[in-house]
Amino acid sequence: MARARHMFAGGNTCLGFFSYYHHILPQEEAEKIYVIKGGPGVGKSTFMKKVAHAMMDRGFDVEFMHCSSDSDSLDGVVVRDLKTFLVDGTAPHIIDPKYPGAVDEILNFGAFWNEEEIKKHRKEILSISREISRLFARAYHYLHAAFEVYQDSASLFNKALDKIKLSRLIADLEEELFAGKDGEEGEGRERSLFASAITPSGYVNYLNTLLDVSTVYVIKGDMGAGEELLLERLRDTALSKGFDVEGFYCALNPHKLEHLIIPGLDAAVTTSNTYHHAEVPSARIIDMMELMDRKLLEQYRGELEENRQAFDGLMATALASIRRAKENHDALEQFYIPYMDFKAMDASCQQIIGRLAELRPTEEIASSLRSSQ
Repeated sequence: MARARHMFAGGNTCLGFFSYYHHILPQEEAEKIYVIKGGPGVGKSTFMKKVAHAMMDRGFDVEFMHCSSDSDSLDGVVVRDLKTFLVDGTAPHIIDPKYPGAVDEILNFGAFWNEEEIKKHRKEILSISREISRLFARAYHYLHAAFEVYQDSASLFNKALDKIKLSRLIADLEEELFAGKDGEEGEGRERSLFASAITPSGYVNYLNTLLDVSTVYVIKGDMGAGEELLLERLRDTALSKGFDVEGFYCALNPHKLEHLIIPGLDAAVTTSNTYHHAEVPSARIIDMMELMDRKLLEQYRGELEENRQAFDGLMATALASIRRAKENHDALEQFYIPYMDFKAMDASCQQIIGRLAELRPTEEIASSLRSSQ
């Protein structure tokens, strides 16, 4: 049965909109990349969903790249067995062809709209677009402020963290995961993405679709309680032993590793806290609070609680701004939807599905597909 994995390639972070789009599928490795250009409400997400489900019906695993500004919409679809993906190439994740004709192809959805009718709403479109930009800028200011509060809490937890106990824990995990096992010759490679995002619907994560491996370690803790140190060490060890990894980064701080999947070991290490968690049966639980100096934490209890309240308040304001931005985006779509030729677009979609159906996976993958049917 075809497998669906869901994730984000970009997100609303303390650094503004942050993208790992270059990690979706390296352009040098891709057989085909479709870059979709068009405006709001022109059907890019619906188009990609149709392609994705058509490929799953044919037995191919598909990765759904969701939009952090509307998690029900898609920014991309990846069929890794065919080394192919479709991606929304419009702002803020502007993607242009790197190897036009040879690998990349632009799908211009502007060909399906009535430009003269859309132009009649120029004033409203410009006004709403400016308001959307303002609201996202406001949200990013608050996300940055929340991150500063997070950093203060992390510094307090770091003071209380027993580094010797942490080193022993890491050594034990390395022994469990890597003893007698080696990956490919040479250094492994990391693919960086997001499992969660800060969205108009709140904190959204798709961990349950990603942790489909035989061995899962769940790290429980608090804001900045040392889990990043553990994950980075395990990632570096995996890479040095020749294992490719998938690193899923923090929705707030896109440079902080939060979840690690090592496909070659059929194993994953994930963090679980107030803001994101996954239900994983038979997972091994690692409680970072057991590595803390409880007396020292008690001294900081008041400050940590103040930080928690401040953090949640700042995040609430950021989320409210992102929700308002989506409401405005929904209004913007109404100046495009009535003037789209969706019938012609659907014909184009069927054409793309037909072209993908003609692509051939490797013999190993083809054999796997035949056996699953």
